Amino acid sequence: MNYWLFKTEPEECSIDDFAKAPDKAIVWEGVRNYQARNFLRDQVKAGDLVFIYHSSCKDIGIAGLAKVVQSSYPDPSQFNSLSPYFDAKSSGTKAPWVAVDLQFVEKFPQLLSLDKLKQSTKLEQLALVKKGNRLSVMPVSSAEWQQILTMSKNQGTA
Repeated sequence: MNYWLFKTEPEECSIDDFAKAPDKAIVWEGVRNYQARNFLRDQVKAGDLVFIYHSSCKDIGIAGLAKVVQSSYPDPSQFNSLSPYFDAKSSGTKAPWVAVDLQFVEKFPQLLSLDKLKQSTKLEQLALVKKGNRLSVMPVSSAEWQQILTMSKNQGTA
């Protein structure tokens, strides 16, 4: 099993959307960066766990967990001319973009902020806290995963 961090804008797909339908798979679509796409296509597999990270909003940070329930398949939004993720160059034979399906696992009691993540010396190698990293899909090591889970559970305690 691998661990991941997926960035999302909460008005588009938030941890609350997952929590409202805990037994329903949600299509994770719209990734239009080649490196992030390659992670989705080649490495993200059913059973992997994912931190859901809220970005481009007032409260930025990790909001909870999801699991991958369906490995990559052609992103349906690339074919939909009404979608903001439409790609006119995509066709049935040339479909460069992929999606995966995620399902709710847990919403953190409190958002784990980017500032808190940056303060942890155990997360210095986490791609998210490095300058210039804007990928929407990034791997998380097992040690980083455990550190983030510990931090999420210890928030608000002395």
